[in-house]
Amino acid sequence: MKQPVQITFRDIPYSEFVEARIQEKAKKLDQFYDQIMTLKVVVEAPHSHQHKGNLYHICIDITVPDGEIVVNRSPKEHHAHEDVYVALRDAFDAAKRQLQDYSRKRRGKVKTHQQPAHGMISEIISGEDYGRISTPDGREIYFHRNSMIGENYDELEIGDEVRFAEEAGNDGPQASSVHMIGKHHIVSRIH
Repeated sequence: MKQPVQITFRDIPYSEFVEARIQEKAKKLDQFYDQIMTLKVVVEAPHSHQHKGNLYHICIDITVPDGEIVVNRSPKEHHAHEDVYVALRDAFDAAKRQLQDYSRKRRGKVKTHQQPAHGMISEIISGEDYGRISTPDGREIYFHRNSMIGENYDELEIGDEVRFAEEAGNDGPQASSVHMIGKHHIVSRIH
């Protein structure tokens, strides 16, 4: 950390134990992401007549090279935050998650959720328990009866749409985890 942690207590008396916990949590954040420029923590217990005990409000303001990360943990009705240490834990956990996201973006490693491949059943070799899936780009992908997830291989028809995970097989690409698209099971109801 480029500068010492700034800790402010509002509407509560200063506590060396709370300050020590904040310093400990701040040190872990700095070990996790070493480009933190400033870290400001505000601990407060606004007076509220609706609650039996004080609920602690924690605000963490982190300055990083390209911006600022703010974690503002308001207690609302979260009675676990009647304990200042629980409120601090939750706030610093949220700060760590935001730093992880920030760090990934800086490294260019943003998570993307890739859609599974899709295609249509183009061939079924019934006596051999396998078939082929035609993909939109014109490839033919092998699949085996055991690749079907939640569907009955014997009910497949040419033209059925499927989603699948593609992997390398011994004789070229093959499909695993084959799921039907848009086919619904008929449930009979007894009156």
